[in-house]
Order: sequence, then structure tokens, then C-alpha cells
Amino acid sequence: MRRLLLDTEVLIWWDTNDRHLGRHARALIRDADDVYVSAASAWEIAIKIALGKLRTTRLPSTVTADADFRTLPVTCEHAEALLDLPAHHRDPFDRLLLATAWVEGLTVVSSDRQLRLYDVPLIDARH
Repeated sequence: MRRLLLDTEVLIWWDTNDRHLGRHARALIRDADDVYVSAASAWEIAIKIALGKLRTTRLPSTVTADADFRTLPVTCEHAEALLDLPAHHRDPFDRLLLATAWVEGLTVVSSDRQLRLYDVPLIDARH
């Protein structure tokens, strides 16, 4: 059973059919038993839109529903798992996604090579 958690960038690539999302990763997402999108990704996208750093016509909730992905709330257990995460990566959203994947037993789909430094299953989104 394959259960995936999409990095924020991967969610955007999926929605826009961006060529940066590799064929293999796209097929794994399409064929997964469950694909999750964290509320942290929606938060990150909303912040970037508000700051003018990202333009999009579709909100994460719409993308998630249209793709039949599952929304994953951020829980206290996810946040507390950050205490056990080494400080290899400084981005708070990526760290929260890693902690969430660890707690929930999910495989992260991301192009961020720094995430390989963690003990969390990872699929390279570019392949």
C-alpha cells in the first residue's frame, strides 16, 4: 500500500501539469492508494500568494478535491515531532511536512534534495 504526502511544490506542479514533475513520480502519485496534502502546504501557498511571491488561480482545497487527494490537518503530534527532527533543513514548512510524514508513516514526494538527510521515505519528484 503506497501512501504519499506531497510537498507544496509538487502539489503546484501536479495542478499545473508542470514538466518539472517527472513521469515516474506522476505515475506513482496517480497510482497511489492515498495521496495526502498537508494543511501546512495550504498555509504556505496562502502566505506566498498574499506576499505576491506566487500567482495561482486555484486554491489548494480546490486542487486537492479535484485530484481526489486527502487533506491532512496539522496536529499537535506533528508539531511535537519537530523536537526529534535533526536541524538539517531550516524551512519550517518542509520540516513540518517531514514530521507529519514520520508520524503518519507516509512517503514524501519532493524535489528537495536536503530531505534525503532525514529518516523519512522519499520519492524524487523530478524523476
